[in-house]
Amino acid sequence: MISRVAVVPHPPLLVPELVGGAVPETASVRSACLAAARELAAHDVDWTAVAVDPSGPRTVADTSGSFRGFGVDVRVSLDGPASPADPSLPLPALVAGWLREHAGARSVQVHLVPPDLPVADCVSFGSQLPGRALLVLADGSHRHGEHAVGRPDERAAPFDESVRDALATADVAALKALDPVLADELGARGRAAWQVLAGVPGAWRCTRSEFSAPFGVGYHVAVWEA
Repeated sequence: MISRVAVVPHPPLLVPELVGGAVPETASVRSACLAAARELAAHDVDWTAVAVDPSGPRTVADTSGSFRGFGVDVRVSLDGPASPADPSLPLPALVAGWLREHAGARSVQVHLVPPDLPVADCVSFGSQLPGRALLVLADGSHRHGEHAVGRPDERAAPFDESVRDALATADVAALKALDPVLADELGARGRAAWQVLAGVPGAWRCTRSEFSAPFGVGYHVAVWEA
């Protein structure tokens, strides 16, 4: 039964080799994600992970990949020594593998769900996830302020504030109440992953919660324990 959860974003900027120059905002997000991942690894070295990707539903495990498509051939593995890189491994799985290696976990099995998965299906999926340690990889809205992807949207801030509050208080009802249509309009691709988390059984409390949007994208980091 899952008894600890780490929620992190999955931007390529977490990987130092992919970032040109020492950007303070980049280091801050990376540090927060690594701290959450290390708490998860201290609880269990074998992780279950959930993330959103158009290739879902599918599960990836026992494989390796590379960030070559993001500019640098940084190899990562989901389980032990790196094998030949799978070029189809999506970004959330690559980040899960990178966090696994840097947090000291042994393995991570990544469950990918489609971005349009209905709320009820997300919750049902969460209720069936195996393991003791869950990594949730999810980005918030990409429409914050002048650095927004496309155009800024004044609804981005209250949307991500509601996500931040829900994660900070381990409020699964608030996560279930997130509007899929609004999330899609705001580019909040992590909506389905957060709602999978809402379906994981347990009485939760939050022990770590951070939010930032330094590059126009909402980055949520949280740790829950049963």
